[in-house]
Parts: sequence; structure tokens; C-alpha cells
Amino acid sequence: MRIAVAGGTGTVGRHIVAEARRRGHDAVVIARSTGVDVLTGAGVDAALAGVDTLIDAVSVGTMKAAESSAFFRVAAGRLLEGAGRAGISHAVLLSIVGIDRNPHGYYAGKVAQEEAYPQHDTPWSIVRATQFHEFAPQVAAQAAFGPIQLAPRARTMPIAAATVASRLLDVAEGGAAGRTVDIAGPREEQLSDMIRAWARRTGKRGLVVPVSLPGAQMRGMRAGLALPGPEALRLGPTYAEWLADQTE
Repeated sequence: MRIAVAGGTGTVGRHIVAEARRRGHDAVVIARSTGVDVLTGAGVDAALAGVDTLIDAVSVGTMKAAESSAFFRVAAGRLLEGAGRAGISHAVLLSIVGIDRNPHGYYAGKVAQEEAYPQHDTPWSIVRATQFHEFAPQVAAQAAFGPIQLAPRARTMPIAAATVASRLLDVAEGGAAGRTVDIAGPREEQLSDMIRAWARRTGKRGLVVPVSLPGAQMRGMRAGLALPGPEALRLGPTYAEWLADQTE
């Protein structure tokens, strides 16, 4: 099967591409680095030519609701319009657990992105996942000030990006299923503890300071609004197991 991966160089996208190829699929990477712009639509039709299934794992680096919503609304529209022209039989969207309970900041854009899918003719599936194990080092990198490492507080049940990629491929290989069962890691973690563990694992010896960041999205995460329900699939490895496998 020929599978196009939008955001194919990102945190999850690169794992999707690798897993698709491991399974014997022809994976097409959709990213600016491959000459495709999902905001302008440049290169989209060429990238989707001959594609059977589209996996949408695009992301944007903002915490502002207006910017996130504008990006995801336009990007989803460009991809789905292109999928329609190409006659693609299945579009799979990676989304986030709890965005309807916490539709603020970055998550507001994911809500807009999900809403775009039923508005187009291409049959679709949506897979919501919890935050990735990789989320902790990404947040830490943005919150380091010299020797001091700030560690935002949030309740999460993190999952490895490679595990998410495998699940997305499972869904992509089946028929369109609409909203599928949520996926999460095997246990609840505190984000500040995850950052502390990552700092120690990578040899950082400075002070790690837990903080409560302002903003509705982070308040919602501290309240547990990003945690999955009891019906979600719990998939390993744990954060500690994943962290032990990371190279410096």
C-alpha cells in the first residue's frame, strides 16, 4: 500500500514512516523539507498522486489558540481537498486525548482539525493519543534557564511515539472507522517528575524546580483533563522503560 505521512519528519511522523516501510508499504513523506507546504497547498497534489491512505500527523509550534486553530484548519483542508482529488480511500488523523474537555491553547487547534474531517468526502479515522514520552524533554528544553531547569506540573499518562506510530499503521491498514478507541501509556505520571528523571538521565545536575504554568490549557492538564477514560487501550513501554533506552 502507498501511504502518505503528513508531518513525516516530526516526533511521531518519522516513526510512522519507518514502521510503514518495515511493514512493506511505500511511504511518502509530506513535509516542507520534501517540498510540500500544507498551508499553501504547494506540492500536495504531487505528493498524494497514487496514494491509497493518508496519515495526518502534522503539528505546529505554538501554544496560542488562534494560531493553532488557523494552522490546523487550513492544513487539514489542504490535505483533505488533495485527498479527494487523488481518490484516496482512507485518511487517518492523529489527535490528542481530552481536547474536547480542555479546548484551549494548542488543543483548540486540534479540535478545529478534528472538525474538518467529517466535512470532506474522504473516509476517515481519528486516533486520539495521550502525550508522548518525548513530551517531557521537549518541554524541558523550552524551560531551561542556565543551570535551573523548570518542570511544569501536569497529570499525564504518556505513551511512546513509536507505539503511537504502530497503532496508526494498524488503523491505516484497516477500513475507515471514524473515532477509534483512545490510546495511552500504561500508567499515570506527573510531568514535573518526568522532566526531573530526564534531567538526571542526561547528566544535568542543576536545580529542577516544579512550577504551575499559567493558562487554561495547563490548568486543565493539572486537573487531569488530558487523562484517558477507562476504555482506552494502555500500551507500553512505561516512561521509565523508554527513558532507560534513550541515548545521551
